[in-house]
Amino acid sequence: MKSRVQENWTSAVQTLEGHKGRVFSIAFSPDGKQLASVSDDGTVRLWDPATGAVLQTLEGHKGPAYSIVFSPDGKQLASASGNGTVRLWDTATGAALQALEGHEDWVYSIAFSPDGKQLASASDDATVRLWDAATGAALQTLEGHKNLVHYIAFSPDGKQLASVSGDRTVRLWDPATGTALQTLEGRKDFVYSIAFSPDGKRLASASGDKIIRLWDTATGAALQTLEGHKDRVYSIALSPDGRQLASASGDGTVRLWDPATGAQLQTLELGITISTLLFSAFGQHLKTDRGVLHVNSLNLSPDSLEQVRALFVSNDWIIEEGEGIICLPLDYRATCVAVWDGMVVLGHSSGRISFLKFEAGLKTV
Repeated sequence: MKSRVQENWTSAVQTLEGHKGRVFSIAFSPDGKQLASVSDDGTVRLWDPATGAVLQTLEGHKGPAYSIVFSPDGKQLASASGNGTVRLWDTATGAALQALEGHEDWVYSIAFSPDGKQLASASDDATVRLWDAATGAALQTLEGHKNLVHYIAFSPDGKQLASVSGDRTVRLWDPATGTALQTLEGRKDFVYSIAFSPDGKRLASASGDKIIRLWDTATGAALQTLEGHKDRVYSIALSPDGRQLASASGDGTVRLWDPATGAQLQTLELGITISTLLFSAFGQHLKTDRGVLHVNSLNLSPDSLEQVRALFVSNDWIIEEGEGIICLPLDYRATCVAVWDGMVVLGHSSGRISFLKFEAGLKTV
């Protein structure tokens, strides 16, 4: 791959010291005005992406922290650690709001409800717990899985919660009452990811058997199987109109499908494994844990065209629309990536955070 901007590397990057251990995850706030990072040094840090300044250092976890998520309004940040605790923070002041204790083992996944009033947490103790995000009160303990629960997701209307377990099942719950609604079985391998359709009537699951399955959330019936990946499928997402499904696999590809017919629509050869996928508002881009990808959307009306820079980080290149624009020196290879409006942020195993600013003024996804 040939670089267009390699000679400007030193002027393009700002690298800041902060964490004293490996950076596991970084995430922009919903409005893009803050960046959160979490590290195995047990701290969470809030940054100003415009200046690179550290706004807050959030301390309180007694061990490494691995997962972070902003509330929908960006006023709270939740962080989860390996000792079973979840903490809630005020993003404006850095104040510790709540320490949520109850899990008996590692917390793998946390998710706010769409209205931000509830927080769900999933643990190695085989349970899912629901908390009041304002008071920290324990609302529900969802039991039924026979192995660790490593991923959870609310339906778009917040009336259902799906959980994925090492017992190879997906379970659907009513988060208001804690009632188990459905148990989706039939996979022969580990389930890695789930995604609801926009109307909440379908649920997609991705597993180690290389197959994507679609389910009816009301009845638990299997609706469709999508086959074509040559390795485990780690992440899936449904477009805002429900007409496309994206999947990411260990075979280094992202594939787009018609979930109604099972037809494959597009294959992106990336050469790297993607762990998270999310469609942009009009379905013309995919936000991933390595940056933004342009896709062939079915929604091409003039009112819905997205002017977005599709900046993506492979192992050693920053890529735009398939062309390498910066080759990353060895010391700058990233453990985690976040992209927002022409800015690429890299987290490193050394604990450093690097900010790379590209041409500004483009609409965000």
